[in-house]
Amino acid sequence: MNILWDFDGTLFNTYPAYTAIVKEAIGDTNITDKEIFAQLKISFTDAFQYFQLTEEQIKTIRKKARSLKPKDLKPFPYLEDVLKLADKNVIMTHKEREDVTAILAYHKLDDYFAEMVAGDDGYLRKPHPASYEFLHQKHRIDLVVGDREIDILPAKLLGIKTCLFQNKTPGANYYLNDYSEFTRVVK
Repeated sequence: MNILWDFDGTLFNTYPAYTAIVKEAIGDTNITDKEIFAQLKISFTDAFQYFQLTEEQIKTIRKKARSLKPKDLKPFPYLEDVLKLADKNVIMTHKEREDVTAILAYHKLDDYFAEMVAGDDGYLRKPHPASYEFLHQKHRIDLVVGDREIDILPAKLLGIKTCLFQNKTPGANYYLNDYSEFTRVVK
């Protein structure tokens, strides 16, 4: 099975760090982590609009997110076991290539991935399907795993099976709360 993975919130549990960064930038103590997290799970753009952030706040958030150290970002439990099951793994992420490469190398997961399309590769952002089309044509993707609806929409357009991780939004073929369930859920 050839799997296309999203990165943030799917391979690595990055949202707690991103939530803290956005909360600090907003500066409003009445806004909860849960509220910020819910907006980030839709998309960063949605969160920026929802909280009516200024360009300066957005710039600060992006700078702080890029300054996170690989040791501070952890892969989800059982992820490596799932990566081993695939014939081929590829990544499509909005995150910059340099950052993803450093995080994967630090956690010794880089050898599990045949290819990556990153945010600085020039493709239109999800849910536009161009990056998925490229990876699908090259690697014949069987399954797309993501944590947000925008991660699965391009796959659905291409007729590829989808799996939402820690998200129950309707429309996916499979749902996982934990990667220990992978072989049971995705057969």
